[in-house]
Amino acid sequence: MESPGYVRISTAAAMTLKLVPGKFNRGEKLGCLNLLIHYDEGCRANCSYCGLSGTRDAVTDDPSSDTFIRVDWPLVEIDDIIRRANEHAPHLQRVCVSMITHNKSFDDMISIMNKFKEETDLSISGLIAPTMMMDIDSAFKIKKAGADMIGVAIDAATPELFDEMRGSGVMGPHSWDHYWQVLDWCVDVFGKGMVGIHIIVGLGETEEEMISVIQKAQDKGAKTHLFSFFPEGGSSMSKWLQPSYGRYRRVQLARYIINEEISDMGQMKFDSEGQLIDFGININPIVNEGIAFMTSGCAGSDGMVACNRPYGNERPSNPIRNYAFIPEERDVKQIWSQIFDYTE
Repeated sequence: MESPGYVRISTAAAMTLKLVPGKFNRGEKLGCLNLLIHYDEGCRANCSYCGLSGTRDAVTDDPSSDTFIRVDWPLVEIDDIIRRANEHAPHLQRVCVSMITHNKSFDDMISIMNKFKEETDLSISGLIAPTMMMDIDSAFKIKKAGADMIGVAIDAATPELFDEMRGSGVMGPHSWDHYWQVLDWCVDVFGKGMVGIHIIVGLGETEEEMISVIQKAQDKGAKTHLFSFFPEGGSSMSKWLQPSYGRYRRVQLARYIINEEISDMGQMKFDSEGQLIDFGININPIVNEGIAFMTSGCAGSDGMVACNRPYGNERPSNPIRNYAFIPEERDVKQIWSQIFDYTE
């Protein structure tokens, strides 16, 4: 049961397709099906924080040891996913097909995209593995298969952290320079604003370094899809702590300001430890609106984020980091209490 006939789907997708029981908090609805390419031999990369790492421990008595981005990803037949999406989930707006580092994954992603293009009305995104793409023609093939948006999971905010956690530091195949080259190809093919980078807050970077890479992507024509680090059981970073809510809120707000072109990093001020201490503009109306603190990802037909990933960054028992809905008054009050909290 491997791709392209089968893929792994997120727990939220499995709930939406009525494959597993469960309900979402506060009436949330999943806007995007996240599909993950799967092979029995797994991913050939060794990213130190990732639940798919080829060197991840087999901790069979730990239920968290078979997770990715915090949750289980059951293996499901593509035909069943499409049938259930058409029958049970009219609110879905998008499907995202995610590659892994494997020499078959690009062609299988294309095959899966073509199938969704032919058999559904969903918009299509691709979360690509740049290491498996050698030229700009790869981006044209993805667009021809029906994708209108692309995500590039750069993850680490600096070349040093990237190399330490994804490249030579873990004997991995990934290259910082190649990832950015592929990003440039994708912007050339899909257009500005139709490409996003994935970045994870909490891998050892400063806020200034994180906001710098957000600005870099923006200047190239790519938006930022922001994640908060969550320790995956069995990974080499399973004992790391998540970033504080204060740190994450400041980066979220800076990302929104930059991506919405309200202002830029040049107007912001940082202290000697790289912490953001002044946004350079009046943030009151932005914070009170709340949208800056929602999940950032590929949009749907209504212009709002479709890839809303409910509880992809925290357990339901914890305060929300990425809101899958517009924050309510009680949420905004809590956000205000977090933004300028510099305790770790």
